[in-house]
Amino acid sequence: MNHLPLIIKREYLTKVRNKSFIIMTFLSPIIFMGLIALVAYLSQLNKDKIRVVTVLDETGLVQDMFKNTEHMHYNILEHMSLQDAKKLVNETDGTGLLHISLNVSTEDDENTISFYSKEAPSLGFITDLERRLEKRLTNLNLKRKGVDIDMINASKIRVDILQESFEGEKTSKVDSVIKLIFGGAAGYLLFMFIIIYGNMIMRSVIEEKTSRIIEVIISSVKPIQLMLGKIIGTSLAGITQFVIWLILGGVLVSLTSIFFGVDMTELQTPQREIVNQAMENPEINAQIQNAANAFFSLPLVNLVIAFILFFIGGYLLYSSFYAAIGAAVDNETDTQQFMMPIIMPLVLAVYIGVFTVIEDPHGTVSTIFSFIPLTSPVVMLMRIPFGVPLWQQIVSLLLLIGTFIVTVWFAAKIYRVGILMYGKKPSYKELIKWIKY
Repeated sequence: MNHLPLIIKREYLTKVRNKSFIIMTFLSPIIFMGLIALVAYLSQLNKDKIRVVTVLDETGLVQDMFKNTEHMHYNILEHMSLQDAKKLVNETDGTGLLHISLNVSTEDDENTISFYSKEAPSLGFITDLERRLEKRLTNLNLKRKGVDIDMINASKIRVDILQESFEGEKTSKVDSVIKLIFGGAAGYLLFMFIIIYGNMIMRSVIEEKTSRIIEVIISSVKPIQLMLGKIIGTSLAGITQFVIWLILGGVLVSLTSIFFGVDMTELQTPQREIVNQAMENPEINAQIQNAANAFFSLPLVNLVIAFILFFIGGYLLYSSFYAAIGAAVDNETDTQQFMMPIIMPLVLAVYIGVFTVIEDPHGTVSTIFSFIPLTSPVVMLMRIPFGVPLWQQIVSLLLLIGTFIVTVWFAAKIYRVGILMYGKKPSYKELIKWIKY
């Protein structure tokens, strides 16, 4: 008799009815959104802070470039020594003193521009000052040498290489970025899902083994059915939890904005200001429009179907490893010696995807690892947005499914023996013996 549906139902209901599962399902997004709301609130407080920078420009060349803004005020000093200026600023609550020496050279400003402050300023603040000063001093240097800056600006030519395949399909750099984001997000999501819910399966097997409940269950159920039921049931519970997190997260975002007056869009105020300024640039708007067109030009149907199939196949493959490890040990401490061979292929897949697929998605290394079942779920998901032939996707998926079937068969043998073994820490040699039984 096939008890698999009953086992799946039992595993699923056991998980979703567990008090700790219920508490963490609802408490985790509340804690997470609470942290986000706190950061957003602190960002809003920081937004109201006005920085006061005192400028002592002994040259008089650049002081006119410092204009007051909503969050930045400049106090320009004139006819004052550096020591008096430092003493004046030190006695106030200003951000600091920017000193531009009289010896500043438009050819070399090294060690002639300094910033004095009570506390170390942020990297972004100093970088912005350096960028603005470099631009102004460069222009002054060009004028001093008799160079017409307006002519230089008018002579600049923007190069945007049009990319088109021999079949007439047009692409661009924006297309590559969109494809990279989609592939990277898919691979990373699979990686995290395997780590989180694979460990849940392993702990579930260990708990039943240590409580001796497994001895009663195994008397009427085949080990492979029990293992598959545990994998599928726990996976469904994980998906349920994930969906609840998404729904509850969206509700909490709305409630936080309504009742606490926290605007979640102000989470990164400086970055948001940069984005707002960039949106006013016609070229930036054109690039955003190109990005939208690039997204909708992706083979979305192929991407969605491939994502579902490779996601499920990769998760089931690694879940069988986790279940076998849970059956082989008596506690989580003993699992460490077996975790490295499982984690390493996943880490390798992520590194291959990040450092190889980005550079050459159709290269030899990317192609080979997209067919190896232990790495193909991540690498192939990263390659597909760049255009992978359908036959390669099918072959990779068939290899993944075939490897899963073989892995489940071997894992079931370990599971069959391991769930009844107590008080002994197994070695790899003993696991091989269990497979031969």
